[in-house]
Formats: sequence, C-alpha cells, structure tokens
Amino acid sequence: MSQPENPTIQAPLLSDPRRKWVLPVTILGSSMGFIDGSVVNVALPAMQASFSGSLATMQWIVNGYMLMLASLILLGGAIGDRYGRRRAFIIGLVIFAIASAACGFAPTAGWLIFGRLLQGIGAALLVPASLAIIGGAYPRKERGRAIGTWAAAAGIMTVLGPPLGGWLIDFTGWRAIFFINPPIAAITLVLAMRLPPDGVRRSHERLDILGSVLAVLALGFLSYGLIALGEGAMTVGLIATLAAIPTAIAFGMVEAHKAAPMLPLSLFRDRSFLGANIMTVLLYAALSAALFFLPFLLMRVHGYTATQAGSALLPFSVLIGLGSRWTGGLTDSLGPRPPLVLGALLSAIGYALLAMTGDMSNYWAGYLPGLLLLGAGMTVAIPPLTTTVFSSSPEEMSGTASGINNAAARGGGLIAVAAIGLAFGSADLSEIGNQQLQSAYRLVLWCAAALSLVSAVYGAAMIAPKLKDTGSD
Repeated sequence: MSQPENPTIQAPLLSDPRRKWVLPVTILGSSMGFIDGSVVNVALPAMQASFSGSLATMQWIVNGYMLMLASLILLGGAIGDRYGRRRAFIIGLVIFAIASAACGFAPTAGWLIFGRLLQGIGAALLVPASLAIIGGAYPRKERGRAIGTWAAAAGIMTVLGPPLGGWLIDFTGWRAIFFINPPIAAITLVLAMRLPPDGVRRSHERLDILGSVLAVLALGFLSYGLIALGEGAMTVGLIATLAAIPTAIAFGMVEAHKAAPMLPLSLFRDRSFLGANIMTVLLYAALSAALFFLPFLLMRVHGYTATQAGSALLPFSVLIGLGSRWTGGLTDSLGPRPPLVLGALLSAIGYALLAMTGDMSNYWAGYLPGLLLLGAGMTVAIPPLTTTVFSSSPEEMSGTASGINNAAARGGGLIAVAAIGLAFGSADLSEIGNQQLQSAYRLVLWCAAALSLVSAVYGAAMIAPKLKDTGSD
C-alpha cells in the first residue's frame, strides 16, 4: 500500500496497456510476505529445536520482522510518494530477497533474527507500494473488485504455503522456507519493469527520519518490555514498557509539527479511516496470536508433524483465496460496514470454537469448524478494510494511508505476539507440560475472540455506510 507518483493525473495511467501487469506484479510481490508469514509460524517448533531457543527467541523471530515493518512502513509509503511507487516496490523486492537468503543461511538464532529485521525493512517498502500501485491504477468503482482480485489471487498462491512449508521442514529443514523467496523475487523483478510509469511525485517533501526513529524505538520498547514481562523479568519489562509511552508521545509531537509528516494526523479526523485502522489493529492482533500458538499446540501436544500442522491451516487459506474477490465486489455494492461487522463477528465465533476444542486431537471435529469460521470472517473483513482506507483518504495520500493501515496490522500483531509470554506465567515454552500449554492456548484464543468482538463494535459505530468517491471514474 503506497501511493501514486501522479495522483492528480489518473487517465493516462488507466488507459495505459501496461496496466495489465499491475495485478500479476503486485500479487507476486505480496505473496512472498504472505507465504513467509504463514510458513514461519509452522517452522517455529523446528527452529526452537534447532537453536534450543527460548520462547523469547521465537517471539523475536516473528517480531523482528513485524517490528521493522510496522515502524518503517509509514516511511516506506512516504518514499513511494517522493521517489515513485514502482521504484520503492523494486528496491523493497531486492532487500527482501537478500534478507531471505540471509535467514536461510543463519548459523545462529541471533543471525536469524537479524535477517528477519532486514526482511521487515524490505517489506516496509514492498508492501505499501503493492496496494498503492493498484489504488493508483483503478478508479473507485473498480478498485474494490481489483483489491478483491489481488487478495484472492495472492491467497490462492499462499494456500500451498503452510503444507508445502511443513513438507520442506519435515524432509529438508526449516531453512528451505526462506530459500523459496529469491526465485519469486527474481521473476517479480523482471515483470515489474513492465509496470506503467508513475505520475507526479511529491519530491518537494522531506522524509521524516526523526519520526521513523521514534516509531522504531516506541514499538521496540513496547515489544521488548512485554516479552521481558512474559519471561518474569518484571523490573526490566516495566522500565521498557513505560519507556514506550514518552517515546510514543514524542513521536506524536514530531508528527503534529512537521510540514510533511509520515503520519498525517489530519487523516484520523475521518471517522471511517480511524475506525478501519482500529479494527485492523484488533483483528490482526487476534489473528497473529492465534496463528503463533496453534502450530505449537498441534505439534507439541497432539503429535502433528510440520506437514500436518501446515495442512491444518489449508481450509483457512482456501477460504481467503476463493472468497476475497466476491467480498471485494460485495463492498462495492453494499458499502463497507455490513461486511466488516459480519466478518469480525464470524472471526470471534471461530476463535471461541478453537478455544473450546484445544484439548481435542481430532482435527475434523476439533479444529476444522473453528478454522472455517475464522477463514470466512477474515475473508469477509479484509477487502472492505483496505477499500475503506483508500476511500476515506485523499487520492494523493493513498500510499501514506495504506502505510498507516499496514502499520496498524503489523503493530497489532507485534504487540499480541510480544504479550503471549504472559499467558505462560513466566514459564519457558521448552519446559512447560502439555496441560499448561493447553491452558495458555485457551487463554490466548479467548482473548482473540474478545478482540474480534470489540472490533465488530468499533466497525458498527465508526465506519460510514457508503464509500466516498476519491478516485477517478
């Protein structure tokens, strides 16, 4: 999600025959992040065994990526505004491929975490540019369906991610899951050269480096503090967590007084924009916590192989892959509020079912119903969330707006994964028994259900019933 270089001149872009490359390129580029995220969760038990890592180490393997993505994605959107969406997309693609190779060759857990941090930097450029390219290429009346097509195709491409990743982990080792990214990146890079040219760039604006540093520090303090608290390091955890507050305040003050902030506070005056981002934080916090924990439960408690644990997520991925195009069109016809509220409610019910069946080893009776409901809920909710963000912000700020929404998603996931250790009562993941792991799983899944329920309330209260037309027709 980034922005157009020429947000005010859309007709030449819309009539450019090279627009046919927009969806293939953005789908391929985005799929790396989707595949990586889903497969890494399945690989965590194998990584823990490989490095004899603690719960905190596993949390940082996930959160190193999300920390840099959440805190730098706003800068990535601004870079796309200033230097061009296509250029930002290509640079992010190259960084992500190099970082993936570094993760694959990592000799230690610390090296792997460093590689994940670098992946997050690449994704901070790649992710906002992907949807901004779509947002700039399609008028408002076509945008919802285009975004739905992007989500559907990317979902289909990632359907095989968890089972294939699980198979690679079982028969080749976890390192192979990172080596699948460079070939995809190479193909995407070739196709990206065929994208339509960007338009006018906001080249007069200075990049918000100070704001970016403060964002990294604020989220880093909070993540480190929550992980430390989960380990039982109360003093260090409290100090780091409290340090996040003044850092976040300083970030807000910098953004409020900058001529060209990476987080324009004026965007949040729109209730729909604010509501969509609050919902995003809550929904993705719930999803990240659940998907972090579920593979551990299946493999550690119920004896699933990595292939089986990855395949367990297949219905969830299939629903998102097959249903997103339809729900994108639903947003165009009904407006965003009904599908957003319905999607959040379905997700809440799905989490509740998963929480109640955590002690069952039978997949068909214990996990499939909850995963189907969760997949249906997220399928209904994701396209209208993205479309609402685009439609409730000025066209020339589409990249910044999409960057904010992605930061909200990754920030919600970052905080949720960092806080997971609190569910263990300071016990380390490698030491606890099955009963305690099941109890922690239930607590996390009930919290996920509560977060989804609250997001439904926010959606009903804050999202406008109809989309605003901010694009060209």
